[in-house]
Amino acid sequence: MPKSAPRKLTVIRSQQISPNMKRITLGGSELEGFPPNQESAYLKLQVPDGDQGSLVTRTYTVRNYREELNELDVDFVVHGDSGPASAWASRVQPGDGIVVAGPGGKKLLDFSADWFVLAGDMTALPAISVNIEQLPDHARGYAVIEILHESDIQALQTPDAFEIHWVINPRPEQENTLLLDKLMQLPWLEGRPSIWAACEFNNMRALRLYFKQEKAVEKNAVYVSSYWKRGLSEEQHKKVKRTDAETAS
Repeated sequence: MPKSAPRKLTVIRSQQISPNMKRITLGGSELEGFPPNQESAYLKLQVPDGDQGSLVTRTYTVRNYREELNELDVDFVVHGDSGPASAWASRVQPGDGIVVAGPGGKKLLDFSADWFVLAGDMTALPAISVNIEQLPDHARGYAVIEILHESDIQALQTPDAFEIHWVINPRPEQENTLLLDKLMQLPWLEGRPSIWAACEFNNMRALRLYFKQEKAVEKNAVYVSSYWKRGLSEEQHKKVKRTDAETAS
């Protein structure tokens, strides 16, 4: 959990950056003192749980932080009322308040590696974007990003030798291996890789197995995490994720 005290922030504006992703900019006096250079760090947001008046905590990524403007951007995958955070993001208006804790730790690529792999679905797109923005100019490798619709493709600037492969999946709630399938089609480059991947729990386990067993990548060169699990709330997913982390070798 983030160690800093929760902050009561205010919605400054929102922007629909693609049909299924919305950027919400937060600010306010309590954002002052937020540490710099925290893009890709995680935040804990307290959002309403339906119409009951209670709050639940949901985890999101710092997409941008402009210290000079006292503004913080958080990107949300919006899919109607299918989850508390999506419902809040769909309806939010400038002036609305939200309690935010963080930032928590950052997980980034090892930018000293010889080449790079990024993989994830739309929940990981903000963190993937931050990693891409920090790649060195000479970086080689590729990102595989699963999105809901072709119109969700974002214009991300990459080094000349780094490729982005967009995979369309309009039904991520159904079992699939699209991320792994695409990765297996791409060439495995020479040299020491640095790998970053985040996605649905079962897909995460498949990727972890691929990198560990088939490609024999050293453990310290791979970061693979699940951001959600089909059919489970965030609270339920956290328990499954914890058990998996304790038993994974």
